[in-house]
Amino acid sequence: MANDVKPTRKNLMAIEDRIELSERGHGTLEKKRDGLIMEFMDILDKAQDVRGDLANDYEEAQRKINMARAMDGDVAVRGAAAALQEHPEITTESKNIMGVVVPQIESSRVSKDLGERGYGIMGTSARIDEAAEAYEDLLESIILAAEVETAMKKMLREIETTKRRVNALEFKLLPDLYENQEYIEQKLEEQEREETFRLKKIKEKKEQEEKEAAAEEESDDAEAEGVEKEDMEPPATGGVPGNDD
Repeated sequence: MANDVKPTRKNLMAIEDRIELSERGHGTLEKKRDGLIMEFMDILDKAQDVRGDLANDYEEAQRKINMARAMDGDVAVRGAAAALQEHPEITTESKNIMGVVVPQIESSRVSKDLGERGYGIMGTSARIDEAAEAYEDLLESIILAAEVETAMKKMLREIETTKRRVNALEFKLLPDLYENQEYIEQKLEEQEREETFRLKKIKEKKEQEEKEAAAEEESDDAEAEGVEKEDMEPPATGGVPGNDD
């Protein structure tokens, strides 16, 4: 509240410094928010493409595995799956997007040649090979989708946090600081007017005292001058001297 602030020039300077800092921070956060939104929109477009590819790859994998099970039987399909010796390796790194650390997932040995799948080529059919390849494509889509979805969620959280900070500065902190600044400036102006009025009164009183002192001094001088003139006049005689009879 403005009334809780002591109206001094020191506090006014401190508030002005806070306003300047808050305005710079508000501008920086606005730029960050806008940049994050732009990055988020790019990731969102990518995520929509990845989701579409993932859905298509899943449907294709399901179609091919169902075909292999129908034509070759569950035993053959399970036997081919159990023959896999090397499993995919997943490594995660991180990258910075507008101050937000998002994961970067790398995979290796997901797609394999026929000879790397562990089952004999002669013991399986082309339908099993196609199903295996379809599931390898599906796994790569899942890994990419995990990376994009995680990045999108992190970006969204950072955008919401930045928006709250921008709103707090714009609608709470800065208005309070402006109100305190205006309150102190008004109080200081009132104090300045009161001080000016007080000094004016003091000056008028001093001038009046000086006038009175000057008038009194002039009166004393006039009185002294009158006394001096009286002292300089010759004494009065009683009559004209005559001859004695």
